[in-house]
Amino acid sequence: MRETRSDGELLRAIAADGDRRAFEELYRRYAPWLTARLRGRCADAGIVDDVVQETFLAVWRGTARYREEGDPAGWLWRIGSRRLVDTMRGDGARGRLRNALSRLRHRDEASAEERVLAGVEHGDLAGALTRLSPELRAVLQATVIDGLTTREAAVLLGIPPGTVKTRALRARRQLREALA
Repeated sequence: MRETRSDGELLRAIAADGDRRAFEELYRRYAPWLTARLRGRCADAGIVDDVVQETFLAVWRGTARYREEGDPAGWLWRIGSRRLVDTMRGDGARGRLRNALSRLRHRDEASAEERVLAGVEHGDLAGALTRLSPELRAVLQATVIDGLTTREAAVLLGIPPGTVKTRALRARRQLREALA
């Protein structure tokens, strides 16, 4: 009987020689956990299942590269949460939202939700966000958009929790100044 391989050993075997058994073992370990975490962010089980499959497909194809100094769970979470955000931001999700909103009203005027979405995409907030440094944007994405705790964001970004707090404070201050 074989000993259970570590997450790092599994990931190395997948990357090096496309070890199917290693991939299946990694999937069995983490797919239920990732699914549960993503369902906390998205109520649509179909979207969550697609995102989980896309996450593991990226691992299998090698389009997502694991750096050995990080936590495998945090690495998988980062891939999955970013794919979920990308899916939810995509034209498909936006189109579904617009269709649902249009069925609820009978006038041609833009709804409050549509005006807010347009302001985020094309207004001052979008410009202010693009002017933030990549480090500050990454912290905001992890803590605000992905809803991670300071500790989870620290693991995800590979920085100390105190640095996450400092960068979040600086990012908020810069956004306030840019929007004032």
